[in-house]
Amino acid sequence: MSKDIGLNVPLPEHECNDINCPFHGKLSVRGQTLIGTVISSKMDKTVVIERQHQATVTKYNRYEKRRTVMHAHNPPCLNAKQGDVVTITECRPLSKTKSFVVVKVEGASE
Repeated sequence: MSKDIGLNVPLPEHECNDINCPFHGKLSVRGQTLIGTVISSKMDKTVVIERQHQATVTKYNRYEKRRTVMHAHNPPCLNAKQGDVVTITECRPLSKTKSFVVVKVEGASE
């Protein structure tokens, strides 16, 4: 029994009994929706996501590359692996560092 989370993402193929799953549990999603690459999936139900962006250096009128590393909850029904491009959405704080949950796995990055 999957529920609609209000985002334009497909429902997962597998079912899970995780209480912190937005599709099969009681976790609600709100706020930002971001896209990033999984750089580590060694923790239990947690993935480390890296996002790259450009920042302006006004003194030199140029851009510099920056990256942000964040943690996200990985429900067992989605099971994102290292190298996958994922969509994450903000939720209530699940731990000291986790305030995002994976809602879509787009496959391996190139």
